[in-house]
This record gives sequence, structure tokens and C-alpha cells, in this order.
Amino acid sequence: MSTPRPHTPVRGSKTGRPIMALLDLLGRRMALRILWELRTSALNFRELQDAAETNPGVLNTRLKELREAGIVIHEGDGYALTRDGRDLLEMLTPLRKWSEKWAKRQG
Repeated sequence: MSTPRPHTPVRGSKTGRPIMALLDLLGRRMALRILWELRTSALNFRELQDAAETNPGVLNTRLKELREAGIVIHEGDGYALTRDGRDLLEMLTPLRKWSEKWAKRQG
């Protein structure tokens, strides 16, 4: 499976609207968890694997996709969020807050 890109067909969108490409990327197993684990500091592969509680194959695939998307960068000894990655994580905060309220209403 290739890395979702805007203006290219992705899961759920034949036109590849940017929001659909992003949701396809973030909806892949462990993608959001990786962003979450990198929220405060860079981590090397082993540290990130342990923090995300995933296997090396999945982690390697997601890191490749997130790097191609410009959300994660490998620098020095570890992986970190790019400026776009930090902006994305910040933009997800209102969605997380909404989901918590929604969960309470759902019982």
C-alpha cells in the first residue's frame, strides 16, 4: 500500500481530496500512536517501538509513510515530528477534546 497523497485516489475518495488523504494516512494502524509518542521528544527506533507497543514491521512501514508525508523526520539518533507534524498534532487537540465529551454523552 502506498503512502496517501492529496489529489491521488485514496481509501474513501477517488479524487484524493486532501482531507481524505490525511484521514487515510492517520487511519492506518499505529499512525496516530506514533505521533502521540513523539509529541514531547525524539525517540530512536527501539524507544519508539517500546513506547508504541508495536512490532518492528508495522513501525517501519508507518515511519516510512509519515516521513514521505513530511510529518516525521529522522535526525541524529531518532525520529521527531516536523513542524508540520507538530502543527497537525496541535490541530488534533480540539478533535480529542470533542471525542471525550462525545464519549461521556454516549455513556
